[in-house]
Amino acid sequence: MSLKQFVPILDWLPNYKKSYLKGDISAGLTVGVMLIPQGMAYALIAGLPAQYGLFTAMVPLIIYAIFGTSRQLAVGPVALVSLMTLTAVSQLAAPGTETYIGLAITLAFMVGVIELTLGLFKLGYLVNFLSHPVISGFTSAAAFIIGLSQLKHILGIKIPRGLKVHEIVMTAIEQSNMINWTSFAIGIAGIAVILISKKVSKAIPGSLLAVIFGLIIVKLFHLGADDIKIIGDIPSALPSFKMPNISWTIFKDLFPLAAALALIGFMESIAVAKSLQSKHKKDYKINSNQELIALGLTSIGGSFFQSYTVEGGFGRSAVNDQAGAKTGVAAIISAIMVVLALLFLTPLFYNLPKAILGSIIMVAVVSLIDFHEVKVLWKQNRRDLAMLIATFLGTLILGVEEGIGLGVILSLAMVIYRTTRPHVAVLGNVPDTHFYRNVERFNNLIEKEEILIIRFDAQLYFANSEFFKERLEKLVEEKGNKLKLVVLNAESINYLDSSAVHAIKDVVEEYLDKGIEIAFSGVKGPVRDAMALADILTESTGNHFFMSVQEAVDCYISSCLSTPKDNKGLEDYTLQRNKR
Repeated sequence: MSLKQFVPILDWLPNYKKSYLKGDISAGLTVGVMLIPQGMAYALIAGLPAQYGLFTAMVPLIIYAIFGTSRQLAVGPVALVSLMTLTAVSQLAAPGTETYIGLAITLAFMVGVIELTLGLFKLGYLVNFLSHPVISGFTSAAAFIIGLSQLKHILGIKIPRGLKVHEIVMTAIEQSNMINWTSFAIGIAGIAVILISKKVSKAIPGSLLAVIFGLIIVKLFHLGADDIKIIGDIPSALPSFKMPNISWTIFKDLFPLAAALALIGFMESIAVAKSLQSKHKKDYKINSNQELIALGLTSIGGSFFQSYTVEGGFGRSAVNDQAGAKTGVAAIISAIMVVLALLFLTPLFYNLPKAILGSIIMVAVVSLIDFHEVKVLWKQNRRDLAMLIATFLGTLILGVEEGIGLGVILSLAMVIYRTTRPHVAVLGNVPDTHFYRNVERFNNLIEKEEILIIRFDAQLYFANSEFFKERLEKLVEEKGNKLKLVVLNAESINYLDSSAVHAIKDVVEEYLDKGIEIAFSGVKGPVRDAMALADILTESTGNHFFMSVQEAVDCYISSCLSTPKDNKGLEDYTLQRNKR
């Protein structure tokens, strides 16, 4: 890997055009304005003081601008990662305490190390262990959990952390007589301000308008901590450099969720990055492994400056693109905006109602609920829809950590199921051609009682070798006593392990003993080598391997296989061949 590939800023910065500056400044200012209220809001989800959300929107943005391959992806604090941080760390310490803050920062370091390692060793394919339906189900359930967790701020009631969704709802109902209607009115008005601003233009920073609205209401009606829940004091200081606290005990406790957070965060980030890159195909390309490296360095570097885990956010990235971002300069400008806010504006946020931050979160997480995917899977793949629903319900009922585990198990179970019971097609001849196609998908194909042609659409190994034998046996039985030749189209088989070799050897011996000839077509080199080493149908036993199905059938008709054949009943087939 060249230095420019590892540090992409060295590639695009020397070629920076003056025409890019207007778009980068516009996007940087717009996203920076969004980040200030969102950073504080997401910190509350993560169980951290508001300033840590601002810390997370500073150094990580600059690091990603240096190492990332996407020029529009806006990294920083996001709702899902914040919830997973709370889930992981609240098991070890009380949210908001010094111990908790230290563990949240350590978690960011661990996530970064995992992502960096995956990227350096080009192991990005491991994210495939979480299928898209599982991710969709998990994120949709997480959105519900995050949204409902904000009821305590919107309604002004006390709801303990760590409750399941149904417990949150029941607690809210039980405390309905204690609702703070002032807080409720401010929260609903905040939601309305954000939604109306989005309707007018997506470029309008609705969350900032909601913050301004909340501060004005507090000022006009002389509200304070005795009336509603407010943010309170936010220190006006930049984060200091500090090493994360790493020990074997912490590593052991946090690693499972750190690994899950790394994979899920990367999948969400790369999906957003590729979606945005499709609009800028001529400008740059996304490198998945470099994205892992960039996100890893972003979380690691951020953790030294008291940042919790960061990933790419869809909402801010879309705004970044729409506002005209051309390069990572936009992200650097956004980070500078947050620095200025942290240094000079934090006193203004003292009286900010928490109900406003709750409204910002509620509106933001609605986009995580993937109704579209449910509609698509209902039409296209009910089995994947069942995985989505199972993960969704599992996360809602059991919890975030258990939901992730269930999703991984379901993904792996589906992979195992599909590889152990792969597609097997019976082929027939397309009239007046040498092509053979699946008889269940094409009409008017020529099939002969004497010949069975099948295609096994998977690698053949220990987990599906018995299925292969059983499926073949069933198809042979359906053919009946007239069957004289079985042709296995092996074009889709790219690997045989020792169990598969034994299975093929058993099949060959069994059917040859029954007087049924075996032929193979389209066998790949490694597969043929494995069969040769096992002494299966070598050249000394006759001609059994062919380049195509048609050659195998022609050889059978002309009696060039290992045993002379009775061609009775094949005359009409020969006539069909002679017409070509």
